[in-house]
Amino acid sequence: MTTAPTAAAPPARLHTLESALGDPFADDNPLGLRAALEADERGEMFEAGETALHAYGLGAEFVPTALGGRLDRLDHLVEIMRSVYRRDPCLGLGYGASSFIAGVNLWTAGNDEQCRRAAELLCSGRRVAVAYHELAHGNDMSGTEFTALSAPGGLLLNGRKEVITNVQRAEAVVVFARTAERPGSRSHSQLLVDKAQVPAGHMTYLPRFRTSGMRGVQLGGIEFRDCPLPADAVLGRPGQGLETALRSFQVTRTTLVSMFTGLVDTALRITVDHVKGRRLYGRTAADLGHVRAVLATAFSDLLTADCFATVATRALHLVPEQTSIHAQAVKLFVSKTLMDVMNQLSAVMGAHFYIREGASAAFQKLLRDIQPAGFGHAARAACQVSLLPQLPLLARRSWTGETGAPAELFRPGSGLPPFDFRRLAISAAGRENLSTSLTAGLAAMPDGSGPAYTALRAHGEHFARELLTLAEECTALSPAELSVGASSPTYDLTTRYVKVLVAAACFETWRHARGTDDTFLADPAWAAAALHRLRAPLGTPAPLLPDHLQQPLWEELLDRCARSQGLGLLPRPLAG
Repeated sequence: MTTAPTAAAPPARLHTLESALGDPFADDNPLGLRAALEADERGEMFEAGETALHAYGLGAEFVPTALGGRLDRLDHLVEIMRSVYRRDPCLGLGYGASSFIAGVNLWTAGNDEQCRRAAELLCSGRRVAVAYHELAHGNDMSGTEFTALSAPGGLLLNGRKEVITNVQRAEAVVVFARTAERPGSRSHSQLLVDKAQVPAGHMTYLPRFRTSGMRGVQLGGIEFRDCPLPADAVLGRPGQGLETALRSFQVTRTTLVSMFTGLVDTALRITVDHVKGRRLYGRTAADLGHVRAVLATAFSDLLTADCFATVATRALHLVPEQTSIHAQAVKLFVSKTLMDVMNQLSAVMGAHFYIREGASAAFQKLLRDIQPAGFGHAARAACQVSLLPQLPLLARRSWTGETGAPAELFRPGSGLPPFDFRRLAISAAGRENLSTSLTAGLAAMPDGSGPAYTALRAHGEHFARELLTLAEECTALSPAELSVGASSPTYDLTTRYVKVLVAAACFETWRHARGTDDTFLADPAWAAAALHRLRAPLGTPAPLLPDHLQQPLWEELLDRCARSQGLGLLPRPLAG
């Protein structure tokens, strides 16, 4: 068998950041979990952490290399941000991700001067906030009441935006506003508001919102009254604000939720340490079969989530015309999976999961901080509503085909072409070949033996049949069932489809690892475990892993924890 190329080494700056932040579990580390927890107790941003990230120059990671930054690969950005999230998710969101969201809109639609100004701010350690939502309208951006209407000399801003990260600390804000009174999608634009240029008396900050999770993140609001703004503040052409948002969401929904795997990595390590030290019935909790089964299953779910998010992130580079589908699916599946893993771990921790002192004190903070993964930036339900109307067209144009996705999609860490924000399409137009990769992969499945291999083939065949069943059911849907008022069984079709996408990502990642020197990914056990969990009927708890799949994952989990290696798809070396 021909040996495929090994994964490319991660960027050296990832090791630089890990080393600078140090071992998060060391009590004497001023940048560790204990110090982050103390800031959380005070409801403040972790100041020492922000100083360290400023010294590293994290803002430059959000700026494309063509504009003087370091953003060349989105998967590298995710890895770098995982290093932050595994220590303090508030730093991940409050120092970094909010500026990244704003930046993506600028790199997607901004002119040269707007991009240059934003790049200058971020590369110098300053911030750009983003103001999409209004509390009265939630995820319904078409209901936006904030206006930026034409006036002599330019535009006049009127209205308020709430729950904005870093609105007071940012030097500029990307604002989604109504720029025409008429109804329809062409009535909204995005604007770059440089706060230094806002005349006195026209802008007011609203009180900070206090939250149960992400306590340190500075969430506030802003109100404008007859605030003059030059007409060239608009990103792109007037009326294209919603289109810009739909393109940028493909990047942010895919990458932001993937960053949260760093949080779950830390929580899983805390739980492993806890059960190894906790004595029950004359032995450690780690010696109990059920405890091992739960932790091995949690590790499997983390790997599954990471695999799907990694494939979708690589798709942004390789097949950007399809990523309007992948982004919705990642938000739906990965966020729920990560939150479910945290709940599984809290059951193992018992009463220790909410104790705010001692060795496991950080767990309760992480359990609170994971919640925005499901609703932050865009709610899971909103993604489901967006995905549902596309199913019939996908069924007709894609699901009965046998063409698979490019092989490079399934080789984590390997080289990628440069990412071009402007290649993103609003709609996939019914074209998507990740799901059909499963059929193609089964036809090319290498020979093998053993219970894990046999299970993987059987599970793969199940999901290939499921895609054909979905094609029949979705083709027969009436237009009335494609709206917000669709029935629950119809909405379930989106969940079933997403499971096929995840199964295809895991199966193909395993298949393309065969013949490489990655012995873990080439072992069918992890992929068979992923598909085993995915096969649970909707509305029922997924079963724990059987012994023949559980044991290799348990051993891999213990080994990585002992070696301070990442618990994701690729075992990156970590500080500690």
